[in-house]
Amino acid sequence: MITAYCHIFIVVVSCTLNEKISIDTQCFSFSLQDGKQRKERKKTVSFSSMPTEKKISSASDCITAMVDGSELKKVRSNSRIYHRYFLLDADMQSLRWEPSKKEVDKAKIDVKSIKEVRTGKNTDTFRTNGTYDQISEDCAFSVIFGENYESLDLVANTADVANTWVTGLRYLISYGKHTLNMIESSQNNMRSSWLGELFDEEDTTNSKQLSICTAVQLVKKLNPGLKNVKIELKFKELHKVKDKSGSDVTKEEFIEVFHDLCTRPEIYFLFVQFSSNKEFLDTKDLMIFLEAEQGMAQVSEETSFDVIQKYEPSKEGQLKGWLSLDGFSNYLMSSECHIFDPEHKSVCQDMNQPLSHYYINASHNTYLIEDQFRGPSDVTGYIRALKMGCRSVELDVWDGPDNEPVIYTGHTMTSQIVFRSVIDVINKYAFVASEFPLILCLENHCSLKQQRVMFQHLKKILGDKLHLDPPKPEDCYLPSPNELKGKILLKGKKLGTNCTASEGEVTDEDEGAEMSQRMSIETAEQQTVALKKFQLSKELSDLVTLCKSVEFKDFPTSFQKQKHWELCSFNEVFASRCASEFPGDFVNYNKKFLARVYPSPMRIDSSNMNPQDFWKCGCQIVAMNYQTPGLMMDLNIGWFRQNGNCGYVLRPAIMREQVSYFSANTKDSVPGVSPQLLHIKIISGQNFPKPKGSGAKGDVVDPYVYVEIHGIPADCAEQRTKTVNQNGDNPLFDESFEFQINLPELAMVRFVVLDDDYIGDEFIGQYTIPFECLQPGFRHVPLQSLTGEVLPHTLLFVHVAITNRRGGGKPHKRGLSVRKGKRSREYASMRVLLIKALDDVFKTAIQPLREATDLRENMQNAIASFKELCGLSAVANLKQCILALSPRLTGPDNNPLLVFNLNEQYPNLEPQGLLPEVLKKVVTTYDMVSRLKWCEAAGLDHQQSARSDGKQKGVAAKDEPTSAYV
Repeated sequence: MITAYCHIFIVVVSCTLNEKISIDTQCFSFSLQDGKQRKERKKTVSFSSMPTEKKISSASDCITAMVDGSELKKVRSNSRIYHRYFLLDADMQSLRWEPSKKEVDKAKIDVKSIKEVRTGKNTDTFRTNGTYDQISEDCAFSVIFGENYESLDLVANTADVANTWVTGLRYLISYGKHTLNMIESSQNNMRSSWLGELFDEEDTTNSKQLSICTAVQLVKKLNPGLKNVKIELKFKELHKVKDKSGSDVTKEEFIEVFHDLCTRPEIYFLFVQFSSNKEFLDTKDLMIFLEAEQGMAQVSEETSFDVIQKYEPSKEGQLKGWLSLDGFSNYLMSSECHIFDPEHKSVCQDMNQPLSHYYINASHNTYLIEDQFRGPSDVTGYIRALKMGCRSVELDVWDGPDNEPVIYTGHTMTSQIVFRSVIDVINKYAFVASEFPLILCLENHCSLKQQRVMFQHLKKILGDKLHLDPPKPEDCYLPSPNELKGKILLKGKKLGTNCTASEGEVTDEDEGAEMSQRMSIETAEQQTVALKKFQLSKELSDLVTLCKSVEFKDFPTSFQKQKHWELCSFNEVFASRCASEFPGDFVNYNKKFLARVYPSPMRIDSSNMNPQDFWKCGCQIVAMNYQTPGLMMDLNIGWFRQNGNCGYVLRPAIMREQVSYFSANTKDSVPGVSPQLLHIKIISGQNFPKPKGSGAKGDVVDPYVYVEIHGIPADCAEQRTKTVNQNGDNPLFDESFEFQINLPELAMVRFVVLDDDYIGDEFIGQYTIPFECLQPGFRHVPLQSLTGEVLPHTLLFVHVAITNRRGGGKPHKRGLSVRKGKRSREYASMRVLLIKALDDVFKTAIQPLREATDLRENMQNAIASFKELCGLSAVANLKQCILALSPRLTGPDNNPLLVFNLNEQYPNLEPQGLLPEVLKKVVTTYDMVSRLKWCEAAGLDHQQSARSDGKQKGVAAKDEPTSAYV
């Protein structure tokens, strides 16, 4: 379901080169000559109220813009919205608006009466306004003023304008009448000193100038994503404005151009939000940012100091423990702020479960490097797949010349490669990317004579790597990946145990014949492919141990007769039918048995099926055409990035537990799994290239972003940003989206950047990541090309928050909470098994489960209320709430109104006198949250204790790979 969102053009505001701002203690005066406005294209869906070449990148820019004034919408609780012109008095003492029915002296707020400035729609006025859903979260802000904490609720035309006012007002609150002095003192800041030192190092002749070529290369060195042409043009524009002859660059010009090209407004606005002095982050400021925003645990000032030493470019900042705007930008663009959780860059999942409990990265027709009907075969297909972490490759083996078996797709025009050379490559690259078992899917069509050659090559080349131990009859499950480390398993046909001869007859597996037959059929109806028989040598048969290929008949037959070491292959079409008609049975089947799904023979162009269609059924081996890029391969590559890209991903617990029930086609919440809310804000982009296949002239792009959720049907959704016209270098989007994720363990998030003004090709880049690998906070997303290569310096800047991790129910319609009234709560119910002893035991659990549900829901309601009282949205965490609350805890005389008592069983707030009504509500709500948090912690301790006791008594936990489940 796609939620409505506001189509507003976010523009980066930047000072033009010929703009002059002179500041004195009484007023601001400046002359501004706008550059020519670009002609809007017909396809635009964007609007702007600010000059497209103006960029806010300093406090003086913000104050100047506020003195100049902006048109803002004033929101009232009666659902009325008034368009007013707001401006800051020249003496910076009052915020005024016009026109107004009030007297001139009353249509204003004294700056010194402002308590705080909130971003977003986080006051009662916004929440109760009838137009709430039509107001953009990123364009809304509120000024809280007076002793009664009144609110002036405003909506800007763009998020950039809102950020300008929020930053400027917060600056005024911090420094009051000293604001101008602070602005003037900051002119010679750490950036200027650092850049001056770099300039002097390049100025080897001490001429106080650099050649334009040297200056361009120096800027490029500091910001590799910038184009040389753009940097050079900026220097020439500056010289033209100054009527300067010659092309050499002075130190001041170098600093000015760097400031103009390399200051990212969105990072500046974030920077000043956490800087206590608005000019740099000290260790305490950075500690708060790392802990509250980035979700970093156990942060200390020492941690902050280490970050500063690593990313701060200026010597002064390194010595004093100050992080400048440039150091902050370096940190945010580093690998530490990558959206992908570094914990998942190495193997981090339990690898001791049965093999059937994992998704396995699999390739189809691995030997092909183009389509599967006429394309060439090459050993590079195996090298590429194995280097990418693939753990199941395919070998279609046929009789070849000179008694050497060859690999190709039978009954087609694909070229051939020698079997021996493929085994050599597999031996070399099998465990380069992963130490866990590799499955060779052997489709054998050779004569007995050449089967013996195959056997010799496999034994001689692979040697001890081949797994030859027969399955143990007493086992109920396959061994674990850990038990099979460094081993190669052969999947193929196998003779019966009663066969004593040197060969025997088995049914043939021939996907090529199936494809050939399909191509000769005019109708699209399913046709039955006749099963042929062929002779299989016993020595080759004996190499197949844990992956014996058998024909699938139906689920009841498999549940009764199939052995755990037997594996069925499903045609994509048949697998889809099973998923549709028997979703529960398919999931239960895959709890014990391996299932391989291969693409439909009708995909002669080697296109790919959607692997999610079969992962949701628990199918472990979904074979993909690695040679064909696109959405489906993006999903496959993205999914197996987790768990160290080892090729094995542990399936969701609900798909492994014997006592659980899950339907692959569920379109609602999953029983026993708490839905989670994913909040994503697309902030900006950097250095978007022109689509590779574009036929349009020039290098300008009109980018927009899609955020897609892939998973079970209930989770699939997508949202898109507006288009930013003619800006691929640093487009600002500033748009927020919210998604409900019902089965987080199987969900993926895909970011796609497209060009709205394309000819032939619109694809710019994409990045796909499992939901469980998302890092919260402000993150950069490295975009990749259509074929999976990382695009240099091409990034998306986003904010990620995940809420309701332990909550239940559906999100509030405004996304503010997950509140549920007691009457509407969904309580767990018990399935009657008609086994009296078991049913009687589980009946006693009904009341405790109801009480646990009430506790969980009460916790969610209390936290939601506390966030609202702190002036924050559902995205906030409790640390951010305490930070937002802290400025209100001090009275006008600087004496504390509330103090934290840390000596009690749980920390509580104690009033130090009479409190305003709003703070009374805060205390009451906080007390509720604290008590419930304490109860939750006690419950988790009890659960851990019970688990420990159970292990001591030999009772297995439900997610452990044993045949006994509780």
